[in-house]
Amino acid sequence: MDTPTLAVFKLASCDGCQLTVLDCEDELLALAGRVRIAHFLEATSAVEPGPYDVTLVEGSITTAADAERIRQLRAESKVLVAIGACATAGGIQALRNFGDVAEFASVVYARPDYIETLATSTAVADHVPVDFELRGCPIDKHQLLEVLTAFLAGRKPDLPDTSVCTECKRRGLTCVMVADGTPCLGPVTHAGCGALCPAYRRGCFGCFGPMTKPNVAALIPRLRAAGMSDGDVDRVFHTFNAASAGWSS
Repeated sequence: MDTPTLAVFKLASCDGCQLTVLDCEDELLALAGRVRIAHFLEATSAVEPGPYDVTLVEGSITTAADAERIRQLRAESKVLVAIGACATAGGIQALRNFGDVAEFASVVYARPDYIETLATSTAVADHVPVDFELRGCPIDKHQLLEVLTAFLAGRKPDLPDTSVCTECKRRGLTCVMVADGTPCLGPVTHAGCGALCPAYRRGCFGCFGPMTKPNVAALIPRLRAAGMSDGDVDRVFHTFNAASAGWSS
């Protein structure tokens, strides 16, 4: 049996999720023994052409070139996994979806006529079918390893489909919203970070995006009661996953 190939590609993003792949450290060495890394410019300049068995894609679609590239990667990949908030929800750059890109460009660039970009930043799944979406800004390395080992073994990844609140309970953390009145998006945010911010007595910022069927309508009055203005509520949802379905409205 041929050694399966792994490819890692980047679209519009900060590279943070690719750095999480490198942050696997000892696990990455073991993984490298199971796969042949065919394309991963963050790690090596040696590249191989497709097709690839498993392809990880970081970043959102913000240009016509991105849209064409993701169609090519889909055609070259047996398994395509979108990793991170940019690839699964458009990322911070999806804030453009609520404004006028031409106006932004006219303010930021001396020659905006050189800029070729789309009016929106969208997720990979808005353009091609994906086999799995791994959330987070950035992704969690333990969840990444579960996804990779699952696809290499020919099974479905086993990841929690719950909220950050469940991670607080597992860690024995006191609820920052109930005990301290701290605004927190934990009740509507997908699990995966291990309740990192609540562990330091801070409210969840929603880095992992909306959980399945988030009850945002029920949470907003609690955020207001904790002292957030309507503008603050809008801003806290319009950050890492601004264009996620369920949060964007």
